[in-house]
Amino acid sequence: MFKGTYTALITPFNKNGAVDYGRLRDLIEEQVAAGVNGVSPVGTTGESPTLSYEEHSEVIRKTVEFTNRRMQVVAGSGANSTKEALELTRHALDNGADATLQIAPYYNKPSPEGLYRHFSEIADLGLPVLLYNAPGRTSRDIPVGIVKRLAAHPMIRGIKEAAGDVSRVNAIRAALGNRIDILSGDDPLTLPMIACGALGVVSVASNVVPREMVELVNLALQDRFTEARKIHERLMPLFNDLFIEVNPAPVKAALAMLGKIEEEYRLPICELLPENREKLRKTLLALEILKD
Repeated sequence: MFKGTYTALITPFNKNGAVDYGRLRDLIEEQVAAGVNGVSPVGTTGESPTLSYEEHSEVIRKTVEFTNRRMQVVAGSGANSTKEALELTRHALDNGADATLQIAPYYNKPSPEGLYRHFSEIADLGLPVLLYNAPGRTSRDIPVGIVKRLAAHPMIRGIKEAAGDVSRVNAIRAALGNRIDILSGDDPLTLPMIACGALGVVSVASNVVPREMVELVNLALQDRFTEARKIHERLMPLFNDLFIEVNPAPVKAALAMLGKIEEEYRLPICELLPENREKLRKTLLALEILKD
């Protein structure tokens, strides 16, 4: 089951541009200590398009090693080529991941039938699949009818909804009931999506505030929405500023300000504009996440 708070984990780099596995271990330990239910390495937030196949596989392997079965590892292993997605997912399976996060194929915009066949072939490998609907990234929505067909596959267990549309939760629930787990893919929509039947979130913000995201989600899942809303409202400025520019530039900048990583990216992701960096810094200070 996919339920609770999952962190869309960043990939830290050192000053030489290589993956910093020491910092990755430290970030994972913080997630474990905060009670996060799982991490999702090498997704969009993990800058997966810029990693080599070898690095992609090694980040998953190290994440599994560092978590040591204390939380789920939902490895990003999607691609816009089914052959490539199968190869990446085999690596994730071999490296001990608990599940795979599968983005809808991007750029080539397959038909609904193409989407169905793509995800079905990946699910046939035997690793639980969390579908990932993010049409803003892919230009391709996964139709609810296709989600319903795919849910008949025993290894397709959930969907991360990042379309910015709470009504998708209602539509999926109407079509499938509880037969597939739904997670919010947008931090600001976590609370309303849970109110409509989602079971948690794959969060960018939990890289920065894991304990508060865990508390928000747990309260909402207990129908304690008044308390959950207080956390939601407190964190809204952070949710907004973590997307002041394209993800993951703001979240890596925030973590660097907190001294948790080097502020290193791989092109085409680059550092924030000075005025956006200052806005993010002021938000972190106002929320007392960063101490002056």
